Amino acid sequence: MGSPIAVPGIPAQPAAPAPQDRLSHSEIRAIVFGLMTAMLLAALDQTIVATAMPTIGLDLGDAANLPWIVTAYLLASTAVTPLYGKLSDIHGRRIMLLIAITTFVIGSVACALAPTMVTLALARGLQGIGGGGLIALSQTILADIMSPKERARYQVVIAGVFVMASVAGPLLGGFFAQHLHWSLIFWINLPIGVLAFALTNANLKRLPRHDRQHRLDWPGAALMVAGSIALLLALSWGGVRYPWTSAPVLGLLVLAAFLGAGFAARLATAAEPLIPTEVLRNQVVYSATLAACFAMGTFIGLTIYVPIFLEGVIGLSASESGVALVPLMVGTVTGATLSGRSMIYFRHYKRVPLAMMSVSLACCAVIAWQGRALPFWLMELLFALLSMGIGTILPLSTIAIQNAVARHQLGIATASMNFFRSLGGALIVAAFGTIVLGGAADGAGGHDVESLIRGADPAQLALTFRFVFLAACLGLLLAFTFLSLMEERPLGGRSSPRMDGRGPDKPA
Repeated sequence: MGSPIAVPGIPAQPAAPAPQDRLSHSEIRAIVFGLMTAMLLAALDQTIVATAMPTIGLDLGDAANLPWIVTAYLLASTAVTPLYGKLSDIHGRRIMLLIAITTFVIGSVACALAPTMVTLALARGLQGIGGGGLIALSQTILADIMSPKERARYQVVIAGVFVMASVAGPLLGGFFAQHLHWSLIFWINLPIGVLAFALTNANLKRLPRHDRQHRLDWPGAALMVAGSIALLLALSWGGVRYPWTSAPVLGLLVLAAFLGAGFAARLATAAEPLIPTEVLRNQVVYSATLAACFAMGTFIGLTIYVPIFLEGVIGLSASESGVALVPLMVGTVTGATLSGRSMIYFRHYKRVPLAMMSVSLACCAVIAWQGRALPFWLMELLFALLSMGIGTILPLSTIAIQNAVARHQLGIATASMNFFRSLGGALIVAAFGTIVLGGAADGAGGHDVESLIRGADPAQLALTFRFVFLAACLGLLLAFTFLSLMEERPLGGRSSPRMDGRGPDKPA
């Protein structure tokens, strides 16, 4: 976009933009479509790989290292997310999103061509370096071009992308692996990536800039990346590959704590830290981030371990459990839609999410109390209501955080929220896994998911899952608590972005 029009003798004032300084609704829709395509890349990759993993292990002859397909992507994508946010604040959203898409596509091609499990894991790491920026940058760009209330209208579209990926991903992954070739789960990213690149490259040229002098704190970035990788490795290996008290896991946890302390010290002393201290001290930012962290972590943990409950306790087949999981997945879309609409029409926009989170907590408590004694239809209804409450927190936390920080900090604030949400999710999933694998190991005769389903005593497994659902209740309660503590600041109204990059929705 060009510069604001100057009138001789009168300095150009950003407070009174000309109509042509604003993005039109058609331009905004075009940008949103490109961003949704970029989000689809990341969302689909998180769901399409799982069902093809057994086939990949057999084809490459290295099933022992199969978990690295997931771990390498998780480590890379989580660690680089804050870097994308900071670099987008420095160099602009468009160039960083294009870099993320390009890196992701190159990594996908490398995955498809990988001849061994080691090269596939390395390629997945490269893919994760690109994937780490796709969702956070897309959310940040939406904040650049829309006011908070306008963003709320698009939450159903964003949630729809993830639901489509969660439904289509496993189906496509299984079909490609069984009937064609597993490499197609990575080749499919090529046309989607090319489309996302073309759409974003063309449409984001008119994106408003928020230029401000920034520097990247390289020592802080190195400490953050190394510390998060060490923590995620410990959480991935603990209780699965190694006992929690083993030297590798304890060593990684000590290293993560040491690097985390160094990162905290760097944040307090650097001239311009990677995450600005005013962002970390912002009451809305840390309350909303913690609420989203516990809500999303609980949801991810349930989506991973509820199929074990459905197969090992209820007695469903693998395909039946996949269908039975649909209400848990689809409920989040309904919740996100309710939350988004409430933010448009209600000044006290926390009330709907708080009410729905209360319902979620009650549903989870009923499942923990009754478990296998519940009629199947009622259990499905409870799963749907449970996930609806979680869905209400996700758009609210993002919009509230973006509404509470200065525009030149949108990138790092949004990326930091995604980063801490991923770390929190990993912690909660590890806690769920410890409960499941530890509580049912004696009855199952092993410490892996397959032996749990095939060899566990249903009564013993049902008792174990009572503690899993109680842990989920605790996660939901913490999410509810932090959401209730979050300051409810007025949202900016309807406005289109201006060429100078300054919008009306300043932080309160």
